[in-house]
Amino acid sequence: MKMRHLVAGLLSAGLAFAAFAQQPLVIKFSHVVAQDTPKGKASEFFAKRAGELTAGKVKVEVYANSTLYKDKEEMEALQLGAVQMLAPSLAKFGPLGAREFEVFDLPFIFDNSDELHKVTTGAVGAQLFAKLETKGIKGLAYWDNGFKSFSANKPLRTAEDFKGQKMRIQSSKVLESQMRAVGAIPQVMAFSEVYQALQTGVVDGTENPHSNLYTQKMHEVQKHMTVSDHGYLGYAVITNKKFWDGLPADVRGQLETAMKESTVYANKIAKEENDGALEKVKASGKTQVYVPTPAERLALKKAMVPVHKEMESRIGKDVIESVYKATGFDPGKL
Repeated sequence: MKMRHLVAGLLSAGLAFAAFAQQPLVIKFSHVVAQDTPKGKASEFFAKRAGELTAGKVKVEVYANSTLYKDKEEMEALQLGAVQMLAPSLAKFGPLGAREFEVFDLPFIFDNSDELHKVTTGAVGAQLFAKLETKGIKGLAYWDNGFKSFSANKPLRTAEDFKGQKMRIQSSKVLESQMRAVGAIPQVMAFSEVYQALQTGVVDGTENPHSNLYTQKMHEVQKHMTVSDHGYLGYAVITNKKFWDGLPADVRGQLETAMKESTVYANKIAKEENDGALEKVKASGKTQVYVPTPAERLALKKAMVPVHKEMESRIGKDVIESVYKATGFDPGKL
């Protein structure tokens, strides 16, 4: 009788274990932007591909629009293991003690997407990610948002035009120096407050990728826009290192494939949405869009590139020079 109970108990325990083994591994992926943005769409794409490639062994739950954690809480939540994946903007790593990532904020350090991707998909991008590992963070991929344009209520075609203009920036010592290099007055302000500040004249202008400018309706309160492509805005997809290293090797490999596919998708739609937003701004007739001549862009570049030297002690001369080497940029030849 006892033997029968023991066998029955072992059988039920075995069935319970089998059922448990079939439960998918849940990855919580938290981000702070809307679902209908390049980052929002790319994270949903990753969730879908992760489920398909692991044959349901992994379930990625995406929490958009700060529904799980707000901007300032999410990094700590990742380090504690309360959430497994994030995609913060690259500017968020400075406060974490990884100021090397501020190299991406430097004005005119990339002339185009090809130069940028030589860095993000190459040795320099990998070296930057390695600096996060001591903080319990593993970098998985860089996702584009786009290149920035300047906007204001007056034309901004030369360095001289910026003098005395109150220009909104996100919190960044690099961006403060960028604006001061052309005589503008940098104003740090939350993204959600910018439209009203432009509308009421609290600030004169700002810088944004086209999709941000258009979706926030800033073109309705800015008379002029210069397609300068002077700076880059991007994200890093990161995970909790302990969690990632603890995954079965086959599952980790499948998730890496899903991330590679998602990165191609993220960068493609970021470009499409920025190009589309620029056309919509032009079509609105509310903002005059100006594309600088190569000579005008070069003059603006010459005015802002001294910021690179100024920021060497903050970012690291070696990091800046490794980006120059990857892209072929020589500031001495300007």
